[in-house]
Amino acid sequence: MQRSFSELEYAAKPKVTRRDRLLGEIEAVTPWAALVAEIEPFYLKGEGRGRPPIGVERMLRMYIAQQCFGLSDEGTEDAIYDSQAIRGFVRIDLSREAAPDATTLLKFRRLLETHKLTERVFATINGYLAAKGLMLKEGTVVDATIIAAPSSTKNQSGQRDPEMHQTKKGNQWHFGMKMHIGADASSGLTHTLITTPDNVNDVTQGHALLHGEERVVFADAGYQGIDKRNEKRTDATWHVAMRPGKRQALPDTKVGRLDEKIERIKASIRAKVEHPFHILKNLFGLRKVRYRGLAKNTAQLFTLLGLANLMIAKRRLFALHAQGAS
Repeated sequence: MQRSFSELEYAAKPKVTRRDRLLGEIEAVTPWAALVAEIEPFYLKGEGRGRPPIGVERMLRMYIAQQCFGLSDEGTEDAIYDSQAIRGFVRIDLSREAAPDATTLLKFRRLLETHKLTERVFATINGYLAAKGLMLKEGTVVDATIIAAPSSTKNQSGQRDPEMHQTKKGNQWHFGMKMHIGADASSGLTHTLITTPDNVNDVTQGHALLHGEERVVFADAGYQGIDKRNEKRTDATWHVAMRPGKRQALPDTKVGRLDEKIERIKASIRAKVEHPFHILKNLFGLRKVRYRGLAKNTAQLFTLLGLANLMIAKRRLFALHAQGAS
């Protein structure tokens, strides 16, 4: 397809922006055909004389661009007109066609939520990474993080989101939801996601975050006592961090120094689970929930965690692609 003058001018610009780089990486490592195949059976087919529906891949690209940059439906439509980078990623040529409007994107997002298709997207990406040998099953790291929700009642309903709750962490109160994940202890790739209100204790979800084939599980001190809970699903060995007070009180003896060394080793393995959180909060800007209710936010998190897995694995994927090309 012949490129427009604006596209050629944009391609010749001297600086590659953060947006260009991120979208280029997502473009290169995403298994587009497999994701489209998961969504297509649920996508409405055009019939009669009406305008034919927009292709699944184009709508998926538009939705992914929206989630990566935290845009509203209207903001995503505007961004396609304003940003050549997003326009190129979605594959829209404004000289030949108009961008899909905000209502079309809203309907697509609701389709994904209704049929839990973002969970399928997440599973498909993980299957793709596993087939590349990038996701192992011998060890899991579990952890949780709080995602804040608006605590103000100055909205249309006049009340806070009833599915979000308040909890105290340290000396600070938080209102929102909690994202619990199980990640591969070797690669840091997330394999399991559970969402709850903010006031649910981490230890209650620990066993549900396991895939069942791991031999060892690593967790921070918030999971103390988990090996004695009734929800136990596997015979995996739990390595839970020592409580901070007990660790600080370790004696300066041979045994105490050995215990401290063990705690440092466990901490270095647990650090892998921070990678998905870092990508969601810092690369994708997910500092607060973007929707109302747990279901919509959970659907979004499955998409973002799938993309985060691709970002974590990108160097190895690029290396595999290079080997295949040589």
